[in-house]
Amino acid sequence: MRYAGNWMTAVDDRILEYLSEHESGSPTKMKREGPIRYSRQQVHRRCKKLAENGLVKDLGNGVYMITDDGEAYLNGRLDTENWTYIDDDSETVEAQDSTDRETSNGGAT
Repeated sequence: MRYAGNWMTAVDDRILEYLSEHESGSPTKMKREGPIRYSRQQVHRRCKKLAENGLVKDLGNGVYMITDDGEAYLNGRLDTENWTYIDDDSETVEAQDSTDRETSNGGAT
């Protein structure tokens, strides 16, 4: 079961599924090759929104790839409404936002 935030739309799941199966993709390629029945412009807008929220990474030149958070969402391990991880024991753990991860990985001790 996936835990979609109220900011997400149906096309977001299709984009994440496509990127999970392929290493990367552009909105044009996703529209042409994937199970996406939305306009290229809509796919592009949603890719940007997914990138803003850390579920995909913008590689530049209109190409995107899924992130670990995006994979966790697809696998039902991330609630994107509350940004909490769901462990195997059905307990939730608050997800760190990207700035927390950067400071904890590269900050001074």
